[in-house]
Amino acid sequence: MPITETFDNTTEEILKPSHVIKKIEGFPETVIVTFDGQMLDTFLKNNKSEKIGSVHASIDIPIYKTVYKGKEIAFYLTWLGGPATVGILDEIIVMGAKKILLFGSCGSLDNSITEGHIIVPTHAYRDEGTSYHYISTESGDFIEVKTASRLKKIFDELDIPAIEGRTWTTDAIYRETRKNMELRKKAGCITVEMECSAIMAMAQFRNADIYQFLYTEDNLDCKEWEQRLLGNMPDDMREKYIRIALEVAIRL
Repeated sequence: MPITETFDNTTEEILKPSHVIKKIEGFPETVIVTFDGQMLDTFLKNNKSEKIGSVHASIDIPIYKTVYKGKEIAFYLTWLGGPATVGILDEIIVMGAKKILLFGSCGSLDNSITEGHIIVPTHAYRDEGTSYHYISTESGDFIEVKTASRLKKIFDELDIPAIEGRTWTTDAIYRETRKNMELRKKAGCITVEMECSAIMAMAQFRNADIYQFLYTEDNLDCKEWEQRLLGNMPDDMREKYIRIALEVAIRL
């Protein structure tokens, strides 16, 4: 049976998140998630925080709480890739999260989009496996990001430039071939990353309030791959993205 036919909404899960994680009293309803360990280090350095819990994904992943402009916000570093990211999110929701904002890097499929630019994904191409267990193939090759319009409105209110567009979500970072890139570009994708379609499929299935924005680092729309910001991001830029995430989070 191909993976595209594995979606089952007729029987229950055997192992549920609530079997391994319990609700935490006083857990912040708003949660910010980063994919960058240095981003977490910068957050902890610049924001008074306390550890309020953890999830286990081969290693313990600490969950921190801070107060920003009077609002309690949780913050944690997730793993790369759809399976780990979604599994952890399922557990974070059990803990008590109500509104979740993820932000992470992406590769540009449009050479005119400069490095560091913010992207609000509107649809995510399903080139990964996790989404097929949360949403059937009836929706097509793309998962709609139903929170995109609300997120873009917040960026407009903050007067922060952000581009809306489709993204290509893939499990195989080192198998982003030129042929597949051109096909995804023809389908309207302007970025590539590893989690969005899985995250938003899970959000629809769980009826969860989940948002995501991206920032461009490397560039694939060129004769030779361009590293740009990938591995070269200065500290002040990390501080900028964290501040943006915090400002967005208090408006969700």
